[in-house]
Amino acid sequence: MTTDTNDIERFVAAPFIKEIGRGVKGARSMTREDARALYAAMLEGRVSDLELGAILLAMRIKGESVDELGGFMDAAAASFSPLPTPRGEFAPVLIPTYNGARKLANLTPLLALLLAREGVPTLVHGVRTDPGRVTTAEILGALGLTEATTAAEVQNEFVHLRPAFMPIEHLAPRLAQMLSLRRVLGVRNSTHTLVKILQPFDGPALRLVSYTHPEYLETLGGFFEGVDSETQGDAFLMRGTEGETVAHPHRAQRIDWFHAGQRALLVERDAPTDDLSEVPDGRDAATTAAWIGAALRGEVPVPASIATQVAYCVEVSRKIRARSQPLA
Repeated sequence: MTTDTNDIERFVAAPFIKEIGRGVKGARSMTREDARALYAAMLEGRVSDLELGAILLAMRIKGESVDELGGFMDAAAASFSPLPTPRGEFAPVLIPTYNGARKLANLTPLLALLLAREGVPTLVHGVRTDPGRVTTAEILGALGLTEATTAAEVQNEFVHLRPAFMPIEHLAPRLAQMLSLRRVLGVRNSTHTLVKILQPFDGPALRLVSYTHPEYLETLGGFFEGVDSETQGDAFLMRGTEGETVAHPHRAQRIDWFHAGQRALLVERDAPTDDLSEVPDGRDAATTAAWIGAALRGEVPVPASIATQVAYCVEVSRKIRARSQPLA
């Protein structure tokens, strides 16, 4: 990302790099306020390319602390206009999709469509494509759903009981630019975690969040324990299915529910079993879309783990809305 720093106030990042760039054992974490200031400068293009690369790689090696995630999220949330919270019985549900299928068929669209059919405003946000993977956007396109690029288009999908898919480029352009640096550096950066915990509505919502690496269970758990549920809503945290937030079709994963600073075990992890659910024969977008269509029509059973996930999302979404202030 080339930035002309002649016309903007340059942010001196060296003192931060000195602290976070000492390796796994020697690095020290930033305060929440320092992390907010640094990430805001990165999003605004006030950090030189050399410093930006150093920051991203240093954080990749060190890993984010809870305070650093909080500060980064403060800056991220201030970098785009929030979406208006939809009216109705349910708080919106957020489904980030930044991975896609590698081995299993990607059933994130099935989760979104089942929720929307129940009347839950369901926002899916993520990437359109990912080399070597089948993305949720590609499957939704094969199902005949189009992208939402504006807040009005998102609301229109909700009104018609359809999930809205908004590419990250339209939801949060500056974060999308940070994500694109993966193609330059060859590795992911902190922004890939931030987009998965993004809450882009101006009222409370339910975030479905997944993690891949075990250490993120505690880091993200610590982050969500500090979230104000009254203004931001709740979160479900689970081990990702190939990085996606949909339950594994063959066995339930553990799901932790974060609400009002508390963590509750919502779903227990199933033991391994040879009794497998019916799934699509292939993982390509057309085959997956056809199978999802059949599942929505009742021609093939929805995997029990996904049906359970849907039921909990509906229940908690209703609870979030009931405890929030009525919308005028």
